[in-house]
Amino acid sequence: MTPGMVSENNSSVKEFILLGLTQLPELQMPFFFLFLGIYVVSMVGNLGLIVLIVLNPHLHTPMYYFLFNLSFTDLCYSSVITPKMLVSFVKQNIISHAECMTQLFFFAFFVIDECCILTAMAYDRYAAICKPLLYKVIMSHQVCFVLMVGGYTVGFVGAIAHTVCMLRLTFCDGNIINHYMCDIPPLLKLSCTSTSINELVVFIVVGVSIIVPSLTVFISYTLILSNILRIHSAKGRSKALSTCSSHMIAVSLFFGSSSFIYFKSSPVGSVDKDKISTVFYTVVVPMMNPFIYSLRNKDVQIALRKTLKKNCSLK
Repeated sequence: MTPGMVSENNSSVKEFILLGLTQLPELQMPFFFLFLGIYVVSMVGNLGLIVLIVLNPHLHTPMYYFLFNLSFTDLCYSSVITPKMLVSFVKQNIISHAECMTQLFFFAFFVIDECCILTAMAYDRYAAICKPLLYKVIMSHQVCFVLMVGGYTVGFVGAIAHTVCMLRLTFCDGNIINHYMCDIPPLLKLSCTSTSINELVVFIVVGVSIIVPSLTVFISYTLILSNILRIHSAKGRSKALSTCSSHMIAVSLFFGSSSFIYFKSSPVGSVDKDKISTVFYTVVVPMMNPFIYSLRNKDVQIALRKTLKKNCSLK
């Protein structure tokens, strides 16, 4: 295709080729089965946690309301990424311009949602530990609903901003994306027009969806830890820490790996390192979250045992 063949959407490229995670033939099939297994576990784990929360009334609390939304988000955005990634291991992965922009939109939408949900969960833990007497007022059903609607709204606005700015670019010098998905950095490298507006939008949207939540989480847990240290009972401290440890692990994994991609000191770096970091927060973290929150959570374990016993008794 030549630069003169510009279509109505300002791009002469009508389809892209996703190179995938690796080009080494000996790794293609092992990686295919590895990530297929991760995807299946992620689907089963997140769907199972959603069903468990719905079926058990004693889990209908703000903490599990947020966890329900976290599992739903993980379920969705893992499905946006992984199936296309698996195709790259078995054949040339071609994606149309429209499909690429659609994947970009939903990826941005669900990733920003995840940031907002993790932030809301940190605030919930702060209210539960630091303001126990006012907890039901602070985390009322209305407040929880507003927090989630706000999170989805921020995700939608951020995704629209990224997608609209990407649609204004012209892709005329090449259509090979050195990635397994339509992420923002590799797409910007392909553009033959100025990407300054896109970079500004990335700075603003990613800043708002990562820096602000990170600061909120940091402040929440600073207050939580200072409150825990004032608890005289060792048993009380242990119980308080156990309610926060799962969330702290999930937050560290997600924000740590996503920040590496978008806040590097230099735009020039190892593409392979970028792919690994992206794999971690788009594929691995959604699989790990159900286990992080279930294996370290007695309420979830009790609910699981009750549900299994009930199903066994019905048989």
